[in-house]
Amino acid sequence: MKLQILGCYAATPRTITNPTSQVLDIKNHLFLIDCGEGTQVQLRKHKIKFSRINHIFISHLHGDHFYGLIGLISTFMLLNRENDLHVYGPKGIKEIILLQLRASGSFTGYNLYFHELESKESEVVFEDDTVVVKTIPLNHRIYTNGFLFQEKLGKRHLNIEAVAKYKIEKCYFDKIKSGGNVTLDSGEVIENELLSFPPDATKSYAFCSDTVYDESIIPIINEVDVLYHESTFLDSEAHYTEKTKHTTAKEAAQIAKLAKVKQLILGHYSTRYGSIEPFKTEAQTIFDNVLLADDGKEFEF
Repeated sequence: MKLQILGCYAATPRTITNPTSQVLDIKNHLFLIDCGEGTQVQLRKHKIKFSRINHIFISHLHGDHFYGLIGLISTFMLLNRENDLHVYGPKGIKEIILLQLRASGSFTGYNLYFHELESKESEVVFEDDTVVVKTIPLNHRIYTNGFLFQEKLGKRHLNIEAVAKYKIEKCYFDKIKSGGNVTLDSGEVIENELLSFPPDATKSYAFCSDTVYDESIIPIINEVDVLYHESTFLDSEAHYTEKTKHTTAKEAAQIAKLAKVKQLILGHYSTRYGSIEPFKTEAQTIFDNVLLADDGKEFEF
């Protein structure tokens, strides 16, 4: 599981920072999460293949999280994209994008599907044989969702020595990897645990930006491998959080601690600060395993 941060700062883009956007590489999927202004430039800068992005998840309709979407959709068109593109986001996103396409006399030569979200309860928005994606309802100034990406349990691994020992034919291999027992010609049943090893452990990633401190998300993100949580302010500016519906680094760490996550990544920093290191320092007074997102940074878990 790899996470590429394209942008992780709040509000407006600057020459040295970019608004929210990131790419999650999980089970051969390349998911784009949020699409702030300048996202496609960052995609090119970090040599991420546009053609691999088939699903885009938009948390909410504040500009620093989706103003780059129409540009990316248009660029896909200019590149003669053929693959379907699915956009998941709050109700209204379809109207906004189609209005811009119509006003500019543009069209897409590929199928563009919008999956508009309205539920205030967690729901599955994408699922295939390897991955499931659920919403994480967040508490912000407008309707907002985070997203939980979970790998599904894969097949078991063949125990080659055991298979050879019992002289089991190849036609049974898939059954074994799927968890089945094998009956020999003699009638003896060989239990699956003797013929295979457990599947690889699954991984999970939770994206939570933007939100005020809200413990109601804890059951959804409980024990995830990696939590990205917004940390717009340091503790010295905690008085801004209720009005803006944002979180401090300490509060993000408290969520991570209560949810028993393995790793916390902080992001969505206010650009008022000259350095992001104090975010980590403050968070680690609550939770040990803290990493700092930054534009261009890549994490592998």
